[in-house]
Amino acid sequence: MSYDNVIYEVKDNVGVLTINRPKMLNALNGQTIDEIRSVLSEAKDDKQVRAIIVTGSGEKAFVAGADITEFVDIGIDQGFDFSRNGQKMGRDLEWMGKPSIAAVNGMALGGGMELALSCTFRILSENAQLGLPEAGLGVIPGYGGTQRLTRMIGKSRALWTILTGDMINAQDALQMGLANVVVKPEDLMEHAFKVAKKLLKKAPLAVKLAIMAVNHGAETDLESGLVYEAAFANVLLNSEDKREGINAFMEKRKPNFTGK
Repeated sequence: MSYDNVIYEVKDNVGVLTINRPKMLNALNGQTIDEIRSVLSEAKDDKQVRAIIVTGSGEKAFVAGADITEFVDIGIDQGFDFSRNGQKMGRDLEWMGKPSIAAVNGMALGGGMELALSCTFRILSENAQLGLPEAGLGVIPGYGGTQRLTRMIGKSRALWTILTGDMINAQDALQMGLANVVVKPEDLMEHAFKVAKKLLKKAPLAVKLAIMAVNHGAETDLESGLVYEAAFANVLLNSEDKREGINAFMEKRKPNFTGK
């Protein structure tokens, strides 16, 4: 399927989603969000795709935010659904059952930072800048930023970021746990693929259920989270992948996982 505002291709079992509106610094309008969600749905159903890399075209921006021109005239009768559509994009990423890597190649502001927060991992170029400037426009982050950022770095830091609008550089993002890795700009995609290929070596069902266990557990109390963990572990202990993994270990060979 062809798209106007995103590019999607599959390379060696890795889906690469590139937001492609360079003249608008890859800002997210409604059409772009819909196209991203369509790609994620396609990738989720494609058994050949085992991991997703999300990035932006050009060198200046991952995604510079939501397209301001689209919400200038939004009223109270439309604002809720406007935000929910962006939130659903993040949920699609978070719950697709496959790991996603945000390769942040420049500015990730507003909706762009929220998109990156929805990914499993964040690899930042040294020139990356993250921020939530919405309060300066009279609004708040509406694509999940107030919730995911708080869960990731804590209430005080999240409120500081949201209320001051201060930008976060790559090294500070790494220090506070927003970034997993910081690399040179020219090494960004190579490193993202390196991480993706490491993930491809793991059992697909184990990866999926590990993501689900962490996501569910982060939203509930410890005992409930432990019940999720035990239930998912029980499924995996009776899976073909477990048998293959154990046999491969005993036979000193690489496993051939099927995702079953």
